[in-house]
Amino acid sequence: MSQRQTLLPTGTEIELPDGVRLHAEIGGDPDAPLTVVLLHGWTLDVRCWHRVLAELGETEARIVAYDARGHGLSDATPLDCATLGQLGDDLRTVLDELAPTGRVVLAGHSMGGMTIMEYAHRHPEHFASRIAGLVLVSTSAEGTSRTHYGLPSPLATLFRLAETTGAGVLARCGTWRPHRAVLPVLGPAIRWLLYGDRCDGSDLRLTLSSVGRCSLRAIGGFRTSIGTQQRLDTLSTLGDVPAAVLAGSDDRLTPPACAEAIADALPGTELTLCPGGGHMLMLERPAEVAGALAAVTRRAAGSTPLHAPGRRHARRTARPGTARAA
Repeated sequence: MSQRQTLLPTGTEIELPDGVRLHAEIGGDPDAPLTVVLLHGWTLDVRCWHRVLAELGETEARIVAYDARGHGLSDATPLDCATLGQLGDDLRTVLDELAPTGRVVLAGHSMGGMTIMEYAHRHPEHFASRIAGLVLVSTSAEGTSRTHYGLPSPLATLFRLAETTGAGVLARCGTWRPHRAVLPVLGPAIRWLLYGDRCDGSDLRLTLSSVGRCSLRAIGGFRTSIGTQQRLDTLSTLGDVPAAVLAGSDDRLTPPACAEAIADALPGTELTLCPGGGHMLMLERPAEVAGALAAVTRRAAGSTPLHAPGRRHARRTARPGTARAA
């Protein structure tokens, strides 16, 4: 997929209250009563969902995907707005502008999942009135407290210190983007950090291309907020909203314990553990992600957007298979 190729048939822009313009793409059934909104992870963009959408194929839902501020084709963000709280506010604006009516299913990867939690925390009434389903992929409700990078504790401590120090430096580098010549050099490190036992060369190139579109301010600026967010209490208040949580067994950034904690806090959740999967499940295991999204969408289509506490979650281990759209 080239950098100029769109993910979905219709591209558009919306302007946020602070003047930042977001790039969004829209597809699916324009008259559908239910909208699926896709939120990407830190340093990525909408293109990371292309394999999941290919697995879904024809769908009766309307699909909206957008680049977060400072990412992809969206405008750069002021440094003081490089926070998950701001992204939660941005999500509310996106919903009001691009999905003003009907039920909504939110699907978020990594930072995108944390954005959903922040939106639920900051706008609980809005969330309760609109959201009929959740899909949380390779994400955390406890910041980076469980992140050990797959390393022994002493090395993980040194790696964390280097990462956070580097992020602080990058945050002060403004709207510059990583130089194209640097991206191939990052390839082996990105492959190790983000992927499990599978990594197609085209997926790695897409990931590096996404990093190249992200401003240095966004790469560094969001790190503090991502590291400190705590939203398990928020999840526990959401009631029996149809939900799915997916994690890779070899995820070095958000290990399975992160997903298990989310599933324990959020009733009505199906937890899928993908053996050998890393952090980029939308590219590594698109059938499993698409299957979870289709299942939640089917449940959400028959639900009301107001939820009450209900049954506990179910757990399963993902197996090879092909997902079909709702």
